[in-house]
Amino acid sequence: MSIEGYREYQKREFCKDVACPVQKRLNSMEEGSEEYESVREECMKACKHTTREFHYWLIEKGFIILKPDKGGA
Repeated sequence: MSIEGYREYQKREFCKDVACPVQKRLNSMEEGSEEYESVREECMKACKHTTREFHYWLIEKGFIILKPDKGGA
């Protein structure tokens, strides 16, 4: 869901911006390849960054997190 005048966070935007070494490896591989999926799994299970870092990065970059008042997840 987009809101006029805003853009949504793009997949791995944080990772690319902070020059994550795992993301750099992924960038050099063919998406969907066996090697890519192996490195992607490493990324998902053992991220080099914390949720706190990500949260403060979102704030610094001007992102907002929205949730519906009622009936939403």
